[in-house]
Amino acid sequence: MALSSTFIFRVKRCEPELVVPAKPTPREIKKLSNIDDQEGFRFNFPGMFFYKNSALMIGKDPVGVIREGVAKALVYYYPLAGRIVEGAERRLVVDCSGEGVLFVEADAYIMIEQLGDSILPPCPLKEELLHNVPGSEGIIGCPLLLIQVTRFICGGFALGIRINHTIADGYGIMQFLNAITEFVKGASAPSIPPIWQREQYFTARSPPRITCAHNEYEQILYNKSSTNVVDSENLLRTAIFFGPKEIQVLRNHLLEKFKRYSRFDLITACLWKCRTIALNPPNPDEIVRLSVMMTARGISGLSLPTGYYGNAFTFPAAVSTSRILCTSPLSYAVHLIQNAKAQMSEEYVKSVSDLMVIKKRPKYIASWNLIVPDFTHQGFDKVDFGWGNPIYGGIPFATSDFGVYTNFKSSKGEYGVVISLFLPPLAVEKFKYEVKKMTNIDVAEQRVHSGGD
Repeated sequence: MALSSTFIFRVKRCEPELVVPAKPTPREIKKLSNIDDQEGFRFNFPGMFFYKNSALMIGKDPVGVIREGVAKALVYYYPLAGRIVEGAERRLVVDCSGEGVLFVEADAYIMIEQLGDSILPPCPLKEELLHNVPGSEGIIGCPLLLIQVTRFICGGFALGIRINHTIADGYGIMQFLNAITEFVKGASAPSIPPIWQREQYFTARSPPRITCAHNEYEQILYNKSSTNVVDSENLLRTAIFFGPKEIQVLRNHLLEKFKRYSRFDLITACLWKCRTIALNPPNPDEIVRLSVMMTARGISGLSLPTGYYGNAFTFPAAVSTSRILCTSPLSYAVHLIQNAKAQMSEEYVKSVSDLMVIKKRPKYIASWNLIVPDFTHQGFDKVDFGWGNPIYGGIPFATSDFGVYTNFKSSKGEYGVVISLFLPPLAVEKFKYEVKKMTNIDVAEQRVHSGGD
């Protein structure tokens, strides 16, 4: 059930305030790593969490509870209360000034149940539930975090959070959120102490050297004159749910030789192929890419400590021509995706760090590329401030070249994955048709839905 088009949704917000660390913190300058300091990371990315009322929290105000937890967590994560400064050669550093993070208290005169499927990504209510405070959206000299807590009349609430991507990745922001949940439940310190050490793990070597092929960055030659229909300004939000039934049908497409593959491999192969067919590149020999965000945590040789909360991922790309991808069986795309994932290693990460220095922070390729971060393992659906797990927790947005995977439990009680995408209007129906054909599931049953930007 989506929010009715005749329903007027209004949020009343208080004036934004700055929440500072609960205790004095060091005043110092901290450098970002070469992985942090990428051109493509200079933006703010959001998270959204929706909670129902809980009998265990009667009389508790989520605004006050979370505000206090944030202040306590900032004592340990004090760089987040600082500001980004740009130095020589546009290198970014953090001035740990303790100025604080932006916090907004809000109320919505609606029951959370009335929101229906509107809580799903890409969330059409994001601008109300995570309102942009004027002057806060920049990267240099702006608060690194914006938090909005919106109460509903039923006792439930929504938490919206926006973070400067140069400071943390999905795992990093989850670590900070978990620290807040621990403080609101009475902890005196985070169970996982935060660790900075950006220069130690992801700083370019001396001398820097590119030792791997990096098909995801613009330093690779490609046809810049090609027309990319995804650049259309009139894109539609599209979200799709893959549950157990859809996954099983996709498994049936694979050849017997595929003994080991992940749910992510299957879904991503399906989306990449169906999206490319729907977009229909005018040149069938157009190079198309699928960039897989891969965490460096757990990679042998890097030995990243558990508390590291900086950006620690790369996104190696699978590459094909449009013609071959669209006409080959699903197993072809799965094979390319697995090969791309296999590139991830200690040497690959170091090569990316060095590339940022040698090539002066090239951006990732946007033309005919789909970047797919998998947020199903970070625990966004288990952030509990005392009201229980959220009914939805994840990343509420997508872009023309950026799809997002998050966990979701459907109204039928099925556990699965929701993927949000943006597509041109003429491609949306074709995409739905191709997904239906691939999964052999009716479009309505598969819960593919879209709405205007």
